[in-house]
Amino acid sequence: MIRVQGTTKNILLGIGALLILFLVWYFSAIVTYILISAVLSLIGRPVVRFLSKLHYKGFKISETLAAFLTLILFWVLFIGSFRFLIPLLVNEFEQLSTINFQSVIEVIEQPVKNLMALSGGNVPSDDGGFLAIIKEQLGEIVDVSKLTDVFGFIAGTIGEFFIAFFAVSFITFFFLKEENMFKDGILVLIPSDYEEKVSKILSSIYNLLRRYFIGLVFEVTMVGILVTLGLTIVGIGFSHAVVIGLFCGLFNVIPYLGPWMGATVGLLIGIAINLNFDFMSHTLPILGFMLLVFVIVQVIDNILFQPLIYSSSVKAHPMEIFLVIMAAGSVAGILGMILAIPSYTIIRVIAKEFFDNLKIVRKLTENLE
Repeated sequence: MIRVQGTTKNILLGIGALLILFLVWYFSAIVTYILISAVLSLIGRPVVRFLSKLHYKGFKISETLAAFLTLILFWVLFIGSFRFLIPLLVNEFEQLSTINFQSVIEVIEQPVKNLMALSGGNVPSDDGGFLAIIKEQLGEIVDVSKLTDVFGFIAGTIGEFFIAFFAVSFITFFFLKEENMFKDGILVLIPSDYEEKVSKILSSIYNLLRRYFIGLVFEVTMVGILVTLGLTIVGIGFSHAVVIGLFCGLFNVIPYLGPWMGATVGLLIGIAINLNFDFMSHTLPILGFMLLVFVIVQVIDNILFQPLIYSSSVKAHPMEIFLVIMAAGSVAGILGMILAIPSYTIIRVIAKEFFDNLKIVRKLTENLE
């Protein structure tokens, strides 16, 4: 009888888990809003705590007011960034839309051929070869005539954006106001027998991911600022430097691969904005200085920022993090690389709580709090 009851209980738990997964898939948009709000609350919670401790002549800021002020701070930073960056981006796209990107390849074609000749490689003929393929592919990728389709898509999603903005703001406010709301919401779905363990798991995940996301925002911001300052110093116009810095900062979210993707975009923009100048005497030295800036920022990022984020915040060895990111990238591409560290952190915490009897789990989780 006891065995039958246990089997029935396991079947019901399995059905419940499948039902939850189905609801998560069916209401994926709402789940996305909740997850974004959870991440924002992780970042903003230290601000709420700081504001809640302030008092002046008997007046103390309540949790509700502190949460609202933190949400306003998010709004100010978000809207302020858009007001500053959008005009620069629009101006940059307007300038780039006037450029024939086939001409960019033609400008660098002869220097590339000379370099291949000096290195002893086979120089492709003018009517084919590698450079011809690059021309064809670049023409397909950077098709300025398709920009109108992109803007049409953006215009069509404005309504959805405002709905998402309102929903995320509303949910974030309550997550900031009631620190344990997200945790309690998950515990409601957990059987009572596992509630204590899951509560411990959620607390550990909260502490680790809070440090990770705060560090990630700091890294993205600092990389963007350093690239902007460096490019401005070497002679790139400030508006161009800001746009390139923005791309480098955003691409830096992708571990290891992202910085070089940002540098590649930056160098292409550098070629495009100097298209009318002589390549060897003017453009090539500028590209060299730009590459030097990217390398210096990357070194600073590797020495100062990444150890703080990828190792210290999630308590994992750098080699361990590297292998996890590479494995996630091979399975799920760029998105896998972005989500690798948070996902691996969650898996480690769960494994520590439920599978601590395994030697490999004890080894991988020995630094977790």
